[in-house]
Amino acid sequence: MTLAEPLCPVPNIAPMTGKADMDRAIESARAAVGLPVGSRVVAAMSGGVDSTVVAALLHKAGYDVVGVTLQLYDHGAALKKKGACCAGQDIHDARLAAETLGIPHYVLDYESRFRDAVIDQFADSYLAGQTPVPCIRCNQTVKFRDLLDVARDLGAEAMATGHYVRRSVVNDRAQMRKAIDHSRDQSYFLFATTAQQLDYLRFPLADLEKPQVRGVAAQLGLRIAAKPDSQDICFVPNGDYRTLIDKLRPQGREAGEIVHMDGRVLGGHSGITDYTIGQRRGLNVAVGEPLFVTRLDPVKRHVIVGPREALLTASLTLDETNWLGDEPSIEAAAEAGAPVLARVRSTRPPSPARLSLIDGAVAVTFATGEEGVAPGQACALYDPADPDRLLGGGFIKTTAAVV
Repeated sequence: MTLAEPLCPVPNIAPMTGKADMDRAIESARAAVGLPVGSRVVAAMSGGVDSTVVAALLHKAGYDVVGVTLQLYDHGAALKKKGACCAGQDIHDARLAAETLGIPHYVLDYESRFRDAVIDQFADSYLAGQTPVPCIRCNQTVKFRDLLDVARDLGAEAMATGHYVRRSVVNDRAQMRKAIDHSRDQSYFLFATTAQQLDYLRFPLADLEKPQVRGVAAQLGLRIAAKPDSQDICFVPNGDYRTLIDKLRPQGREAGEIVHMDGRVLGGHSGITDYTIGQRRGLNVAVGEPLFVTRLDPVKRHVIVGPREALLTASLTLDETNWLGDEPSIEAAAEAGAPVLARVRSTRPPSPARLSLIDGAVAVTFATGEEGVAPGQACALYDPADPDRLLGGGFIKTTAAVV
């Protein structure tokens, strides 16, 4: 997930040169919170360096900080996976950090909620031939819905997280913007954050780069200063998500055919959940040209393949949309044909596009063909006139190829 941190080479730590650097970091956090000193703020502590430094900076800034950590799945299984987010080791690290800082800390058992809202949805998406983004579902449901309710119950005036995004207030309205460190920016994963949630959330790391965050942790004597970042989905041991899906949805192992987009049957497969849009390796078919998965048909259990140019997408429609722009709704923006910058994967830059309505659904039409678009993925929308500003987005429902 976005806050997970598996073991890898020791990361870069920028040394804090003295009190002035620390004071600037504390003042930056205070500005991000924007509440009077002494206000109660809940810090979502995953056990990683980012969320720990958030709690530490807010505590140093004079806020009444309460740390909360979520237990999201079985400790026994989690401990077998090094560095898994919200696993046993991470909960231990969060608890130890809270003790070091001298702040209260609670661990909440959210296993059943996480299973229903994230893990089951993840498996169902693959079974439906989609490519899910579970960390978005986690932020959308467990963290930014359920945990916010807990923060309010604890009497907090805001909840702070270690996400690398910026929150700014313009004309009494909160906006979400990219972090100063674009290489760490997580706005794509937070497109579903509602305006009401954004009013309550705070992101104290927006003006810091990751080495600076580690430098703060080191100067404060926090043992997680060199804890490496995560690469994997937190609940998938060793990154082997297919084994998890096979266990949860064994019907995904029903055999089917690999079919060329021109109708030729090229071979067979042992389960549609083995494939994702854009996949080239592991097809085990040969026709004298490179082939890619262009579409999945879970009803017929067909894996449709074709040349790379068949992956180019002209437009897509969105489901479960969210809007943070100035227009009253995303439908209003679409009806007006609003220009946007559309980002279809976290690793791809946004592309120029335009919104429209097609049979009542919000559609995104690209100025030029976009590659790597898959149903189930997120499409985050940014403002062409202000590219750092997140306007919202949705989950990709359907796609239309370039013709």
